[in-house]
Amino acid sequence: MLEGGVRLELVPGLHAGAQSAYEPGRKTSDSDLLQTHGVSDVDPGASVGVHIEWDHMFGPMPITLLARARQNTDAGHGAQVDLRLSAGAYRGGRVGAGVFAQTTWANARSTGSMYDVTAQQSAVTGLPVFGAGSGWLFASFGLLWSIDLNRDWIVVGSMESRHLRGDAARSPIAERATNYYASAGLAYRF
Repeated sequence: MLEGGVRLELVPGLHAGAQSAYEPGRKTSDSDLLQTHGVSDVDPGASVGVHIEWDHMFGPMPITLLARARQNTDAGHGAQVDLRLSAGAYRGGRVGAGVFAQTTWANARSTGSMYDVTAQQSAVTGLPVFGAGSGWLFASFGLLWSIDLNRDWIVVGSMESRHLRGDAARSPIAERATNYYASAGLAYRF
């Protein structure tokens, strides 16, 4: 996912903002299970959203609590809400590291766009009909890192373990309930 946004400080330690993101969809060719059953692609798209972030220091440890809501620009792909808690674990010179836990909830359209098997699809694929509802989509845990390149530019990244929950985990087209991700990006301080 490619995401960008803006935020502003409402009061010290409390920020609000907006973001937009590229949503990659799903390629049947990326999965043997999806290819075997002829499950169709989910086209890429975009989402827009808002967030609120609270930052606080507990002794030497920075804590961030982030709540975010986003809606896919294709209304049929639904909406999601995230809650993330991050804690700083190390800061030395230009390098910082922390840990995080996140949970995401999705409405039925969001979960269904990736995990439903309709009656029409079932007739073609041989998979059982499965309708995913709204609820808990996944939980993730990981490591965040940053390197200050200079006063303005920062390289950021993460490593994450993501665990499907609810109807997403029970879907006949979910090959694994747990996946691992790594990401990197570039940020600019204004």
